Amino acid sequence: MSKKITLLVALVLSIFTTATHAQTLDEYKAQLTAKSAELKAIQGEVDALKATIATFPGWKLGALATLGLNLSEFSNWLGAGNPNASSNSFGISGSAFANLDREKFFWRNSLNVAAARTKLIPDTDANSALPEEFQADWETTADAINITSLFGYKLTPKVALSALGEYRSTFLENFNNPGYLDIGAGATWTPMSNLVVVFHPLNYNIVMSDGDASYESSLGCKIVADYTQSLPMGIAWRSNLSAFVSYGDVNNFSNWTWVNGFNFTAWRGIGVGFEFGLRNNRQEGYNTYLAANPTITPETVEIGDFTDQPDAENPLQTYWLLGLTYNISR
Repeated sequence: MSKKITLLVALVLSIFTTATHAQTLDEYKAQLTAKSAELKAIQGEVDALKATIATFPGWKLGALATLGLNLSEFSNWLGAGNPNASSNSFGISGSAFANLDREKFFWRNSLNVAAARTKLIPDTDANSALPEEFQADWETTADAINITSLFGYKLTPKVALSALGEYRSTFLENFNNPGYLDIGAGATWTPMSNLVVVFHPLNYNIVMSDGDASYESSLGCKIVADYTQSLPMGIAWRSNLSAFVSYGDVNNFSNWTWVNGFNFTAWRGIGVGFEFGLRNNRQEGYNTYLAANPTITPETVEIGDFTDQPDAENPLQTYWLLGLTYNISR
């Protein structure tokens, strides 16, 4: 009889414990649902505050740098065409901005640079045996700098009369040869906080060069579009298009550059970035062709006849860089 009572008590306790546990689990689930709702509401408030801060009048400063590095060396790797070879390359792209926004005017300033150098030694043993002046050296594979300053007087919150100064060149090699300076005036449209469109029908494109280079300055229309967007997974995207349409010779003196950058910040401003750029500039293609063919001069082949030459090229210029990034903004 006592054994039956003991089993009955144990069964009752087991049922009670199971019911109590189920009740506690349901309570935990209810608390989790409530806390998740609270967290979502707080996150919405945080996002709203960030949006307010982003549009608040005053100076906005920021900088972003992307570093790419690749080192490799092979020794007696007989399966390769160059069994004793090494390749080293590094590149960096950086951008910085300082923007001032007031009730009646704005002033936007930006700096963008991109540089890369590469050293390829097909046979390290043979290279080390050569005299120093003949050994493989670093070659510049990317080189660009762009400085922009835009001032605008607001007619409405979204439309302003504006003046723009933009300088583009290289800085590692052939600085200011060529160098492009755009100075112009017109209007700037800001349909939303992350998009700025500049339309300057009165713009002079000044091209500076040294030596025998043949470049022409001209009057034309300057168009600039700058767009930033936050993508899923915490990725920040920036796209910048800068174009000049020449009134003097639209086919030969016009040019454009389009740069896109993607940045994923993982920890305290450190992350991964990818940047690629596109450019088309027929004057640069023409002068590269003249430099490669010393017997041809601007008098014998004008820029208008450039693409009719059998070995003339005016390619779409491109670059890309993938690497670690560091982001600073306030």
